[in-house]
Amino acid sequence: MNVFLDDYRSCPKGFVLATNAEECLLLLRDGEVDILSLDYELGPDSMNGGEVAAAIVREGLYPREIYLHTSSMYGKRQMYERLYSNKPDSVIIHNGPMTGEVMLRVAAEAEKL
Repeated sequence: MNVFLDDYRSCPKGFVLATNAEECLLLLRDGEVDILSLDYELGPDSMNGGEVAAAIVREGLYPREIYLHTSSMYGKRQMYERLYSNKPDSVIIHNGPMTGEVMLRVAAEAEKL
């Protein structure tokens, strides 16, 4: 499963959309996540991506790969530093959004299912 956490962007094909932090954490707790794409700003009444990153570290909910697609430089730095400094060796953290190539690969894999 691939998870896309964002409260206003369109969800890329092959991803499950989590529109808030709580949904994202439920998906991470309930299933094996291959790719997680995290936003930081999730609305005024929701936890932010930094709090999601803290929960990932605290609960050991690391997916195989994490992308940070936020436009908040502060948020990106906060999430990256927390996740990278605590990640298992097998986890890949990208300090930026998914490339078009990654999105096309995931969409193609989803079509095969």
